[in-house]
Amino acid sequence: MNNPILNEIKNLVADRDITLTYLAQKLEKKLGRKYSLASLSQKLRNGTIPYSEVRHIAEILEYKIIFYDLRKRTTK
Repeated sequence: MNNPILNEIKNLVADRDITLTYLAQKLEKKLGRKYSLASLSQKLRNGTIPYSEVRHIAEILEYKIIFYDLRKRTTK
C-alpha cells in the first residue's frame, strides 16, 4: 500500500542521516511525553499522525512546511 506521509518522513530522515528511533527520542523531548519508535511508526503507517506532530518533525529535521498555491504559482 502506498503511504505518502510514511514515505516522505522516511526520506527526510534518511536525508538527515538519522534514524526513526532518534526522531522519536527528539519528539519525546520536544513534546514532554512518552513517544516511542513503535508509536511513531504506527502513526506513520496508519496515516494518523497529527499535523502538529508533522510540524514538530519538520522543525527537528530543520525543514519548513510551505503551502504552494498551484493556481497562482506563489508560496505562502
